Amino acid sequence: MTNITIPLLGLVDLGLMGHLGSPEYIGAIAVGGMIFNFLFWAFGFLRMGTSGFTAQAFGSRNLPEAANLLLRALFSGFAAGVLLILLQWPLAWISFRLIHSSPAVEILAHQYFNVRIFATPATLCMYALYGWFIGMQNARIPMILAISINLLNIGLSLLFVNVFKLNSNGLAWANLISQYVGLVLGLLFVGMYARKLRKYIDLRKAMQWKAFRGFLSVNKDIFIRTLCLIFTLSFFTTQSANESVITLAVNTLLFQFFYFFSYFVDGFAYAAEALAGKYIGASNKLMLKSVVRRLFLWGIGIAVTFTIIYAFGAQSILRILTNDRATLEAARPYLFWVILVPVITFSAFIWDGIFVGATASKAMRNSMLIITTLIFLPAYYFLHPLMGNHGLWLAMMLFMGARGVFLSFFARKAIFNRIQ
Repeated sequence: MTNITIPLLGLVDLGLMGHLGSPEYIGAIAVGGMIFNFLFWAFGFLRMGTSGFTAQAFGSRNLPEAANLLLRALFSGFAAGVLLILLQWPLAWISFRLIHSSPAVEILAHQYFNVRIFATPATLCMYALYGWFIGMQNARIPMILAISINLLNIGLSLLFVNVFKLNSNGLAWANLISQYVGLVLGLLFVGMYARKLRKYIDLRKAMQWKAFRGFLSVNKDIFIRTLCLIFTLSFFTTQSANESVITLAVNTLLFQFFYFFSYFVDGFAYAAEALAGKYIGASNKLMLKSVVRRLFLWGIGIAVTFTIIYAFGAQSILRILTNDRATLEAARPYLFWVILVPVITFSAFIWDGIFVGATASKAMRNSMLIITTLIFLPAYYFLHPLMGNHGLWLAMMLFMGARGVFLSFFARKAIFNRIQ
């Protein structure tokens, strides 16, 4: 339930832009969104690393470490957010030099960037809060926070775009406001939930370099892994933009089917983080194996369900997102790729959660480096000249499928053999 409002927000944003009468607006939020995906996902280790370490501390009943992990993560998130604001001009310059889009798209995307960049401290601190609550086996508070933030964001987007006529800029202002409101709400929950942990909080111990070193070591590997993922998704968007505005709009719309499925199945990945970390912390191998089996059974069921929904409803969903006939017609030949997304990608999401909970970051890093450099890029450069945009989609499907295969191969040594 926590993640369902996230793709809903994306669908609302695309729907608002898709009905403004020009594909440039869709392109603008695709490019602007890609930049922030790169920035925020690069710091996704703040959530994933915090979740894994906290879950293991919870499983071993090390409550002082669990309390200090929250301070460590919040400090890291706030510092990183302020640094990104200070570096906004070189970040924007580099981003728009790397992404080749039409002048109209670039102007709109730049305006979007100039507003949304100021949400970074709140967004990264929210990553820390989500990870900590998940690690403490409390999924209810992240659910409340996610639903509150995204529903507020949706409401503000509708207000700013439809009433105040701010176009793509309105989406940036809606995100900025909702992120800070969410952070205040999240800190209030910490004050209520962590009341019993206050006696364990030791600011001096939390900020010791020795304590930070282990936290940063695992997060470094997750950071590299995440950079590979972001590079691949950004490469997909960049190559789409290089072809034409219509191709960029089509691929952006179709990729929402991937995002919708990913955010839904990520709920089970979060459960995997919490439970895998808990049972590894408690050295309970039997329960760990049981949890993994059940997670994959759920994953198969969800993948089959989404495949059926996409097979029969993809065209109807597209018509909700845009009424531009040229874009709809151009998207039709590529619809079968989104039907394949659930069954190809689900195992990667489940394994990601298990590896994060186990803090098995080196295996995650190594598998992603191999897949990106030896599978995705060679596949694209071989297939794209032969198949055009279909080659780009096939390379992406090979990338997603290989993630699940490689993590399955690494699982025994990286996770199960750690518990005697």
